[in-house]
Amino acid sequence: METPLAKIYLLPNMFTAGNLFFGFLCIIRCIQAKYCAELSASVELYNQAVWCVFGSFICDGLDGRVARLGGRESLFGKEFDSIADVVSFGLAPAMMVFFLILSPTDNYLFFRKIGWIVGFIYLLCGAVRLARFNVITHPLLPADQRQSQKDAHCFIGLPIPAAASVIASLVLVINRFELKAWTLVLPLLMLLIAWLMVSNVRYPSFKHIDWTTETKGKAFVGIISISVVIFTFEELSFVILSLGYVFYGLIHHIRMEIKIHRKAAN
Repeated sequence: METPLAKIYLLPNMFTAGNLFFGFLCIIRCIQAKYCAELSASVELYNQAVWCVFGSFICDGLDGRVARLGGRESLFGKEFDSIADVVSFGLAPAMMVFFLILSPTDNYLFFRKIGWIVGFIYLLCGAVRLARFNVITHPLLPADQRQSQKDAHCFIGLPIPAAASVIASLVLVINRFELKAWTLVLPLLMLLIAWLMVSNVRYPSFKHIDWTTETKGKAFVGIISISVVIFTFEELSFVILSLGYVFYGLIHHIRMEIKIHRKAAN
């Protein structure tokens, strides 16, 4: 007998399926780009792979909102969403960096040997982060073991879509401005964001924001400013925003830890 929590609601899960579709398409484009003989065509295929990640990002943001808006949240939808996220934001970005690092250049010989390890660590941490999120927010878990109300508006650990957006936006900029040497930075960045995904660093969540959300003047100005940045800098804006989000949480966490240690010392 099917319980209400296990029901499959059509519209939210169609967006989740769209998330999975874009992730699958991203992987295909990366493979095609890797074995494409023409450089310009290869770059274009990588760019298409990046936009597939952003397509997954949009679908991932919509599925949960549609489910909450219509009161159609379910355990099936939650698990399906996590499976799609592992593909779109875990495997697809890992493959993207893996193929870029494995370009036939002698300078990248060291990364050719460890590139797959870095990619797997990123994928593993992403999967662990999603599993941990599902566990601490599970409705059947005892209330004292569930994520507290205090943390309802934040994520514990870097969300995997944010991690994927960092990699995708950097690949887009590297291809746009022909910064091929900067691909050497990607494995190091992947290790950093892999650690952040399984850390206890808190990141702001925007899931509670909707058309009825009220805001202060400073926040409103900030949102308009971000919109202007996106319009003005185009590809660069994605890198600025994604890296800004990553390091905002990290810097805020370090500052809070310093305050805690100072209070304990006093």
